[in-house]
This record gives sequence, C-alpha cells and structure tokens, in this order.
Amino acid sequence: MTDNKELPKNADSTKPVEVSFYEKHKKIYVRDVKGWWTSWRWALVWLTQILFYGAPWLQWNDRQAVLFHLVERKFYLFGLVLWPQDVFYLAVLLIISAYALFLFTAVAGRLFCGYACPQTVYSEIFMWVEARIEGDRSSRMKLDKAPMTASKFSLKLLKHLIWIAISLWTGFTLVAYFTPTQELLAALPFGFSGWEIFWTLFYAGFCYMQAGFLREQVCKYMCPYARFQGVMFDPDTLVITYDPERGEPRGAKRKGADAANLGDCVDCGLCVAVCPTGIDIRKGIQYECIGCGACIDACDPVMDKIGKPRGLIRYTTENALEKHFSSKDVISHIARPRIILYSVILVLICIATAWSIATRIPLMVDVIRDRSTLAGRWTGWGEYFRMASCRGLQR
Repeated sequence: MTDNKELPKNADSTKPVEVSFYEKHKKIYVRDVKGWWTSWRWALVWLTQILFYGAPWLQWNDRQAVLFHLVERKFYLFGLVLWPQDVFYLAVLLIISAYALFLFTAVAGRLFCGYACPQTVYSEIFMWVEARIEGDRSSRMKLDKAPMTASKFSLKLLKHLIWIAISLWTGFTLVAYFTPTQELLAALPFGFSGWEIFWTLFYAGFCYMQAGFLREQVCKYMCPYARFQGVMFDPDTLVITYDPERGEPRGAKRKGADAANLGDCVDCGLCVAVCPTGIDIRKGIQYECIGCGACIDACDPVMDKIGKPRGLIRYTTENALEKHFSSKDVISHIARPRIILYSVILVLICIATAWSIATRIPLMVDVIRDRSTLAGRWTGWGEYFRMASCRGLQR
C-alpha cells in the first residue's frame, strides 16, 4: 500500500511503501512500583483469591457451603438450595452483573479490568513469582538476553514449576465447586473421572498460558470488553489521564539549565516502564489502558522530588481537564442521567430478586410410570389411559 505519511522528507512520493498491519510482539518487562493504587490492587488480589480458593472448603450443616452439585442437580449456597427449575436466577444474576459492569464503567472506567479481572489478578501473581526468582526489571532483561547456562535454566525451570503448581491448584479449585472437595481429595491422585481430569487440566492450561505468556495480549487483542468499553465512556467518566497542559513540553530538569519553558514532565519514562500493557499514557486515552493506576504511583514520587504538585497523571475526567474542574465539581458530575438510570435499574432488580428468593416455595415433582402391564383387550378409557402418580414435596 502507499502511505505518503510514512515517507521521509525529500523522498519520491510515487514510490510504493510497504507498511505491515501486524506489529511484532515485544515482551513487556514491568517494573515494580509501590503506592496507593498498587496497594489497592494487591488488596483486591488477596480478597478475590481468598474467596475463590477458600469457598470450597467452607462447611455448612455438614455439607459444602458453596457447591454446584451437577450429579445431584442441586446448587448449595450456604443455607439456600436451588433446583434445576430455579435456573431463572442464573439469568437474573447475569443481568445484575451486566448492569453493575455498565454502572462501574460509566462512573470510573475499567475498574474491573484493573483490579478484579482474573486476567489481571493472575498476571500480577505470576509476575510477582517471576520477580522474586529472576530479579527486578533490569535483571530479567539481562537474563533473557544472556545465553542459556545451567544457572539460567534452573531459574527458568523453578519459575515455570511454580507457575504450573499454581495453575493446577487453580484448576482443582474450579472443579471443587462442582464436585465435593472431600470426594476430590479421596480420589487423589488417580481416581478422578474423565470430566474432572479434563476441566482441571483445561483451566490450569489456560491459567498458565494467559497469565504466564499472553498477559497484556489478552487485554489488547482477545478481550471483547476492551473493544466495546468506549460506548460506556463519556467526558464525565473517571479515567487515568495525563495533563498535557501542565506537563508539556517535556524535558529533564538539570541543575543550571533553563527550565522555564519546560513543563512538569521530566520525560523519565517510568509511567511506561510500570504499565502492564506497555502503553504511554502521555499519548492520551487508549483502549489498552486497564485503569490500574500504576502510572500514577510511578509519577507522583517524581513530582515530589522535583518540587512539583502531584497529579500530573491522575484519575479524573476529560471535562475536568478541559474545564479545570475542582474535585467537588468532578464528584457533582457523577450523578448524571445515565448513572441514575443504571443505579435505579440495578437496585430494583436486586430488590426483586431478593424478595423472590425469600418468598419462594420449593416444589419438586416426580412423574412415575405405572408398573402394571396394560391388558391386551379393551378395558375402557379409564383403565387404558392411566394417570401418572405425582407427589409434591414442600420444604
């Protein structure tokens, strides 16, 4: 294809220029960062994993507290027992999740992606293991460029063994939500059924692949949410933003140099080094940004060192940047019509669902075939057509 924008100066504009639509993948080496947003992200990592790994071990009235028992066709949620005819509540749960996602996204952007998405959570866990074994960002880069030695092989092997162990335990935990945990433990190591082996290895394999290797590629290319999130944003949605009016033009603040014409950004590149998707937030809002806030935690200490106020990169709205809103103005713009509509619908659905579950009367009907044999001769309608016996069990 021909693209004059790609031509160098004084080049022949009639000569075709080949431009590739596919960018070669470059491994992202994420730098460790500490700060308020990072602490919140790790708090959510701990919370979600304690719930996920711990729920199958909870007991309630001598049975597993949370169990979706497919063999018995019963779903146990602590004291609540749901039957196959209650599948309606699954649809309601999905509707509630969708509206909650719409609401949170319209208010504060990709909070789910940056803090609670399984892809983000397990990528954080795997990267933490990688950093503990292979070292910091520069050490990992040097290790990957170095030739294969016994030391490098042992470090890589140890890392992957731990990744595989975490993945297998994650797959086992998933299956434990559908088969009682005690039965799975009793079946170890070779007593699993075919389906239990399949789902354990299937989920473990995807966890190992996506958190260990794909990472940001899942967010950038595979996740549909990254594509349609734009329709949920508006100029009053809170997102991670860089203030170009304050930061530009960029330049290093050196002693004795004239920095009067420079902005607050010292062009240190830390905001790029700590980004899990490898983007430069200074280029504006991008769909690859998952809203984790790591760039804020990296930028604020730099502002402290050069004696500038924090907030060059901050959580704010497009309108706030353009119109110089105060914090109170930003908060006041949250209660806009679409937010009120999402909130009202979500609250009404939750109230209706809670009332329906609290007042439901479980009913189980069994249709039993008549065991007697029909006579070969005509015995009349009443005897020829027998009614199936039904019994209702109320609990």
